Amino acid sequence: MKEAVIIDAVRTPIGNFRGSLATIRPDDLAAITLKAIVERTGINPADIEEVYLGCANQAGEDNRNVARMATLLADFPVTVAALTINRLCASGLNAVNMAARAIKVGEGDMFIAGGVENMTRGPFVFGKPEMGYP
Repeated sequence: MKEAVIIDAVRTPIGNFRGSLATIRPDDLAAITLKAIVERTGINPADIEEVYLGCANQAGEDNRNVARMATLLADFPVTVAALTINRLCASGLNAVNMAARAIKVGEGDMFIAGGVENMTRGPFVFGKPEMGYP
């Protein structure tokens, strides 16, 4: 069985609610990190089998396949697949685990995995209607 290894890690700064990152869409935030990992490692984006990104909120701007949108915004070839995973607070970790598992079972040699979210830009979540609204 192949061994999966992490060759580099990149992240955006941690922001505050309505802070300095509030104006940046989640797919743009993820695209920044995808471009950075390619630049830092020198890998060819065409060699990436798939991009896995966890996203727990998935409402508003990140309610579609935010991993696919970020991959395209990062100028990866359209042939690079991308998948968004929602495991709530474990979404990013699950993305990394899925990439490692895919390498180990021979589904590909190179994956990018991580997570993305921008809570400032997500719509507020309301309780169930039977609970009533204030």
